[in-house]
Amino acid sequence: MRLLTAGLCLAKTHLLAPGSVTLKKVLINSCRTCASGVFPNERIRNIGISAHIDSGKTTLTERVLFYTGKIAHIHEVKGKDGVGATMDSMELERQRGITIQSAATYTVWKDHNINIIDTPGHVDFTIEVERALRVLDGAVLVLCAVGGVQCQTLTVNRQMKRYNVPFLTFINKLDRMGANPSRALQQLRTKLNHNAAFVSIPIGLEGNVRGIIDLVEERSMYFDGPFGQTIRYDEIPADFRAEAADRRQELVECVANADELLGEMFLEEKIPTNADLKAAIRRATVQRLFSPVLVGTALKNKGVQPLLDAVLDYMPNPTEVKNYAILNDDETSKIQMDPTRDSVNPFVGLAFKLEAGRFGQLTYVRVYQGCLKKGEYIYNTRTSKKVRVQRLVCLHADQMEVRTEIFVLLTSSKAFFLFLLYSKI
Repeated sequence: MRLLTAGLCLAKTHLLAPGSVTLKKVLINSCRTCASGVFPNERIRNIGISAHIDSGKTTLTERVLFYTGKIAHIHEVKGKDGVGATMDSMELERQRGITIQSAATYTVWKDHNINIIDTPGHVDFTIEVERALRVLDGAVLVLCAVGGVQCQTLTVNRQMKRYNVPFLTFINKLDRMGANPSRALQQLRTKLNHNAAFVSIPIGLEGNVRGIIDLVEERSMYFDGPFGQTIRYDEIPADFRAEAADRRQELVECVANADELLGEMFLEEKIPTNADLKAAIRRATVQRLFSPVLVGTALKNKGVQPLLDAVLDYMPNPTEVKNYAILNDDETSKIQMDPTRDSVNPFVGLAFKLEAGRFGQLTYVRVYQGCLKKGEYIYNTRTSKKVRVQRLVCLHADQMEVRTEIFVLLTSSKAFFLFLLYSKI
């Protein structure tokens, strides 16, 4: 539809005259596209979005895809248009308004590739969360500002701890009646025993949510436009300056307890710069010693872009996570995987999910080392047999894009770490 509209506008304004801009250029510029290219490991983030039931995970993912240009229109879970959210590709998911199976996608934000798995929240499908966290480098724990930490949140927290997954917390649904992000933070500390602190606080609650305050950069952020896509920065409002100063001091103290460098500055009574504080938060978060807490309301399009910035600033890239493989003939020895993007090292991957798709069995694979090309043979350690890779694709929900080769966490054109092998593994 956007291409057709651009073409009609082009014809009406007679832009096809000699020497004018070409139709191809106008059509390309009129579309919201997700940039492609080869990304180094330092600019890759592999994250999952996990939470209790009805915390707003899929709605949050929908906004992430929209703001990053992956999709052109926002569709709600069980929305009035009957389309449903992008990541809810199953018909039953659209009917019930719940996530049944984990869905994978990838997008680009500020020249960084972000690979995302949207996981279910119901306890009946918790194995989907387990599979996803097994292969992820980081995660976003979504809490409801009203419900706070709930029973399935405890389960997700145990799974993150089991696989040593760093995470940041997003307190969602500030627009709901009874929203209390401070209570949710307190439950995060008492019930989950995490060292956590706000890195942003809301400007207003419930029906009066106007924006958020960034405690690291010490500024306020407002989300203008019909879908909150335009960010306007301003000074912290006068009636919130005292609270912002107290929360920032609390943030510095919590991070200083987890980071040695910032702790020394704190003991010497030095005031850390914004860059010092951000670097300390990243170091502590990657080591799972601290969890930054952000706030927002995905449904009202507020606070999602700062969450994306936090994923880039605080979540680890693939080179910062150590992964090990075990030799078949010697289960006591471990070999650390080399995340370098080349074909020098042998291919090592983990098939972490099987799915009966329209074209047969689909095997989701996380690539940890080496390169895999279409038509090559791989060795299945479970069956001790060689398997031919007939086809390679990367996923955006239920849409597939064909690829010819994949490196560690990366394809030849777009970064992604979930691939489907059309074979029996």
